[in-house]
Amino acid sequence: MPLLIKGGRIITATDDDRADIYCESETITRIEPSIDASTLAPGTEVIDATGKLVFPGFIDPHVHVHLPFMGTNAKDDWESVSRAALAGGTTTLIEMVCPGPDDEPMAAFETWLGHAKGTAACDFTFHMSAVRFDDLAREQLREIATTRGIPSFKVFLAYKGALDLPDEHLFSLLTMAKELGVIVTAHCENAELVDAMQRALISEGKTGPEWHEPSRPECVEAEGVHHLATFAELTGAHIYTVHTSCEAAVRAGLEARARGVNIWIEAVAPHLVLDKTYAEKPDFEGAKYVMSPPLREKRNQDCLWNQLRARAISTIGTDHAPFDFKAQKTMGRDAFTKIPNGIPSVQERIDLVHTFGVRTGRLDYHAFVDACSTQAARIFGMYPRKGTIRAGSDGDIVMYDPDHERTLSVDTSLSAVDYNAYEGWKVTGRAEVVTVRGKVQAREGKFVGEQTHGRLLEREPTHF
Repeated sequence: MPLLIKGGRIITATDDDRADIYCESETITRIEPSIDASTLAPGTEVIDATGKLVFPGFIDPHVHVHLPFMGTNAKDDWESVSRAALAGGTTTLIEMVCPGPDDEPMAAFETWLGHAKGTAACDFTFHMSAVRFDDLAREQLREIATTRGIPSFKVFLAYKGALDLPDEHLFSLLTMAKELGVIVTAHCENAELVDAMQRALISEGKTGPEWHEPSRPECVEAEGVHHLATFAELTGAHIYTVHTSCEAAVRAGLEARARGVNIWIEAVAPHLVLDKTYAEKPDFEGAKYVMSPPLREKRNQDCLWNQLRARAISTIGTDHAPFDFKAQKTMGRDAFTKIPNGIPSVQERIDLVHTFGVRTGRLDYHAFVDACSTQAARIFGMYPRKGTIRAGSDGDIVMYDPDHERTLSVDTSLSAVDYNAYEGWKVTGRAEVVTVRGKVQAREGKFVGEQTHGRLLEREPTHF
């Protein structure tokens, strides 16, 4: 069904204008000051956006859906996570494929794809984690990047003996990535240091969630960024530091960029609005807020917001990783190392950034759109199909009410997890209408669309 959105204020990463948008055959075909609905095809749906903001569909570049952890798995599936994303204005998700060290990359990719394909209500793609780099893995990763449309890898400088790559393999992977035009996303810490500190703390009886942050402090994350950037400098590879949590790590990335390293920096919503005191809540409630890198001292938030405003930090994701508090986070009652990592935020991200970023003057609307949509599309090979509003782009559109006030709660969350990390928080702003390729998929914070509408986005390598 064709779609006409009339009278809205269209805001992209660079432009601000009032115009009508016409979508046909999943694509934006016309953007004009005024389009007469009576001249359009019969059955065209007309949406009045008067008084509302109109944004390109938002992109979350970092989510976990199918995520194994110590014999359990994250609670969301692609039905629940895509509904939650759409209710919050996010129309495209990039999931991390995270196999174990004994898994073959291609088999893991097919498993993750199988969970999403035919189930996702929003569009999706993947970052392919490299947790081994023997000859078989090398060839399969090459095939995934060049023939399956997934030209972005993920590496971990953390999780000793499970996900971390030795330096010789990291160097070889980055060398291949440069050859293929693949960007390498990275969890930057130091597996050896974190492991040693965790063992020391546990041996001292420091087992609660409040000890998670001291086991992997800011200097360790900064060292990880510097370490990765050194390898990128030597190989010429393009790198992207995920969930960058603190000023020291951001500065390490900016210093590398100043040396000519091809580096992009990601922040995630939890680090922008939560601090380490949440993980220190008594009676084990702090486990709800355990993620890695951990929540930091509040002083780091000014740096994150300032660098987002300057567009030195490129993107805002979530690192959405939904584990139940009652049945899963409690696995770590005796040792914080056994607490499943993750703070679910996929539905709340846009309204949190709008409330605590735009409404407070930390970001203007252009920087907001850039960080929450456009840069992810550019960096990961989806622009201008995604990330903007122009003729020829996909009809991914968010009609947004910037003045709508409500309280966040697990009761209104569409994620399957049993708690909301932002329970009781008041936010301002809500996605009123959300379309994916011209089809309305959410209205007023509720999913109203077709569950199987989402498609895999096969991308081309661009980081040569």
